[in-house]
Amino acid sequence: MGNQDFTILIADDEEEMLHFLADYITNEGYTVLTSANGKEMIDTVNREKIDLILLDIMMPVMDGMEALRELRSERKIPVIMITARADENDRVEGLKRGADDYIVKPFSPRELLARIEAQIRRNYRFQDEEQEKEVQIGSIQLKYDSRKVFVDEELIQLTRKEFDLLSFFMAHPEQVFNREQLLDQVWGMNYTSGGHRTVDTHMKTLRHKLKKGGEHFKTVYGVGYVLEKGQQNET
Repeated sequence: MGNQDFTILIADDEEEMLHFLADYITNEGYTVLTSANGKEMIDTVNREKIDLILLDIMMPVMDGMEALRELRSERKIPVIMITARADENDRVEGLKRGADDYIVKPFSPRELLARIEAQIRRNYRFQDEEQEKEVQIGSIQLKYDSRKVFVDEELIQLTRKEFDLLSFFMAHPEQVFNREQLLDQVWGMNYTSGGHRTVDTHMKTLRHKLKKGGEHFKTVYGVGYVLEKGQQNET
């Protein structure tokens, strides 16, 4: 598939930034749609087939965080947050709500393009791997086709990134992965500031949501994390 087969939706209330990004990404061959606020973004997603969203946090009518919450209640479209805030807490909060990546203004258009390409590659790689497959380890059952997770037959609600993180571990049981490897394999980019905290936050939340199933995860201190097939007490 070429870039022209992918549609990117940009949601930003700054008209100059919106036009700049739309022109730049269009010149790379992508189809681009735009929205000036979160409500317009949700309306566009409901009308069009969108492959990736660039989402500004600070917008009128409905801000980016609220739009992300509403989007994630129904859809799994990859989202890259665009923010002028340098506060790590904002970035972590967005990732916890289901964003797949973030970039802070001012940023290099080339870096943004690289992040777009990485997310699209990852999304379609997961789709290729997830053809009518399911896997079970202990009490955890993961269904790739419907992107659903069950623990002892109870449906567990996970964000897109939490599902991707769990599916990666379940494809590689009994293997220890450090945080850099997880950032590369699950997030698709080499994070710098806040990267390790992002992994730790997602792992803590995932373990908690999986309840009994979370006991399969073990922290290997000084190294990283492993998903064990046998029951283990959470560490």
